[in-house]
Amino acid sequence: MLNALRTSRAAGAPPSLPRETRDTLFVLAVIAWVVALQAAHIPWWTTALTAGVLAWRARLALRAAPLPGWPWRLGLLLLTLGATFASHGTLLGQEAGVTLVVVLLALKTLELRARRDAFVVFFLAFFTLLTHFFYSQSLLTAAGILVALLGLLTALVNAHMPVGQPPLSQAARYAAGMALMGAPIMLVLFLLFPRLAPLWGTPNTDPSGRSGLSDEMRVGEIAQLALDDSIALRVRFDDPRPPPAGLLYFRGPVFGSFDGRQWRPLESGFPREQRLTAQLRPRGEPVGYEVTLEPNRRPWVFVLEAATAAPELPGGNRVRMSEALQWTAQRPINSLVRYRAQSHLDFGHGPLEAQIGLQDYLQLPPGFNPRTLQLAQEMRRQHGPGPAAAPALVNAALERLRTGGYRYTLEPGVYGRHTADEFWFDRKAGFCEHIASGFAVLMRAMDIPARVVTGYQGGETNTVDGYWTVRQRDAHAWTEVWLQGQGWVRVDPTGAVFPGRIGSVQRLQAPAAGFAGAFAGALGNLNPTLTAQLRATWEAVNNAWNQWVLDYTQGSQLELLRALGFASPSWQDLATVLLGVVVGVSLLGALWALWERQRHDPWLRLLRRARQRLERLGVASDERTPPRELAQRMKAQLGDGPAVQGLADWLLRLEAQRYGRDSGSTLAQLRREFRRLAWPVRRRA
Repeated sequence: MLNALRTSRAAGAPPSLPRETRDTLFVLAVIAWVVALQAAHIPWWTTALTAGVLAWRARLALRAAPLPGWPWRLGLLLLTLGATFASHGTLLGQEAGVTLVVVLLALKTLELRARRDAFVVFFLAFFTLLTHFFYSQSLLTAAGILVALLGLLTALVNAHMPVGQPPLSQAARYAAGMALMGAPIMLVLFLLFPRLAPLWGTPNTDPSGRSGLSDEMRVGEIAQLALDDSIALRVRFDDPRPPPAGLLYFRGPVFGSFDGRQWRPLESGFPREQRLTAQLRPRGEPVGYEVTLEPNRRPWVFVLEAATAAPELPGGNRVRMSEALQWTAQRPINSLVRYRAQSHLDFGHGPLEAQIGLQDYLQLPPGFNPRTLQLAQEMRRQHGPGPAAAPALVNAALERLRTGGYRYTLEPGVYGRHTADEFWFDRKAGFCEHIASGFAVLMRAMDIPARVVTGYQGGETNTVDGYWTVRQRDAHAWTEVWLQGQGWVRVDPTGAVFPGRIGSVQRLQAPAAGFAGAFAGALGNLNPTLTAQLRATWEAVNNAWNQWVLDYTQGSQLELLRALGFASPSWQDLATVLLGVVVGVSLLGALWALWERQRHDPWLRLLRRARQRLERLGVASDERTPPRELAQRMKAQLGDGPAVQGLADWLLRLEAQRYGRDSGSTLAQLRREFRRLAWPVRRRA
């Protein structure tokens, strides 16, 4: 749009546009920014269609051409409805609703004729801004929405300004002033208004993936894994010296059922009294910490292995522990949550003696991985039968991983039917899921109960705010084997293949993607320290935003009342304080309006000061004498000396500042010049 304006001016067009054209282009630019913020969450055709409609409307405005008739608008509307149904399978629901709102906002500009139409566009754009919070409530999103909000307020103020062509900068100043005046009220409402649950509160056929956790583990279908640097959770330990990263296992979904390609949570077929129980046996002193968990749309609650007490989630979202030590909430984690926990890094769990429920963890699907089954028989013959040989068999399998030429890689390729066979004998390469799955299959083939545990392992300290940061790239899979007299024992076979993966000593890095990734990579190569510091600072700022804004919950409101002196704060106390603040602010607003009504106009006050000085020189006038007539009387009585001429020029500029289209002087400038004026001498009779 700006390029079009520059081109038109270079071609000899007038330097300024008619107000209607200028205002329309400004509104279209603001709408384009609103839609651009949503581009990552809507279908590609929505962005393309919206851009085309806005460009078409801008072209019509520049040419002062008539707007399209109703057949065009009806056709585009039907096209939008059909494309939305094709993309989402429905016209209802969040995703389809956002798509329709975005396109309808653009289509409404095609009938932007009267001020009433403009107001509909403004408020539809305000509603579209709210839909951004369906997908993200981050600091960056808030900053983008703030820019759009100021743009819409500017357009709204400009639409209420009188005829003529007032500059948009003036409307922007008024809009910014209104936003600043409303900020204290919004802060009070944020702190005291009852916190309600927010409104925003599939199989992958692409042979590529991103690191992270899922409710199932499909082995061998991901050809290339991209490390996801987004933050999964942050931890603040009570002890300023956190435990070693190699001991930090944040437990997530546990998989005990395997069908040859896919691991799922176990659904035991045994009666309840024969199923395994957790039997957690903590040892040593616990580690206390606080977790800030990012939304994952799953009920998983991550704590360090192993926590003895349930974390308390806000909003009454109760948490329970399964027999596999996985903590889950009643409702999915759809918003940022913060909770405290205590964990024993040294622990045991599960039965110490063989039970019938362990048979669930020996099951293997028939017809899969024959070479792995043969390897298990050979190792059994070598080390002997029975539970007593299990520790030696586990160590033998780990030694094979250490010395057999196995590699940890992010590009293992797509595996075939026999995933364990391909890992142990053919490819000898994979990331943690391949290694853990192959190891668990081998253990089961040797009659050692085994299961796959997923979660996060390791992390890093943010040097700015001191929080321990765990990213999606820290997602990990390890195994647990059952040993007689010990119960379930963690065995991380990835550490045997690639020891640097455990903890934060060494990590594989995915290649940078896109311009942003290439730029970040180049900057990191030039100055790695600066890059790491900038990243840590940005993440610390985001963490502060999460802690103080997004994590301000109902409990935080009651804690605020307790700090204000309420012994046992309740919702009634919160309503009373909020009502008192609203009444107080309303009274202050009424007093301010009364004072504004009684206060004299600053322009009239400055003119009165000039009139009083001239009266001392013998130039008579009254309240109705305008500056121009005052200058004429002054010249008639005091002559045309330099001082008189300077004062007359000042009076004319004062009048132009009030009534002229472009005076070139502000009231503040005229006030400063008044103090420096050289006043004429009164004539003697």
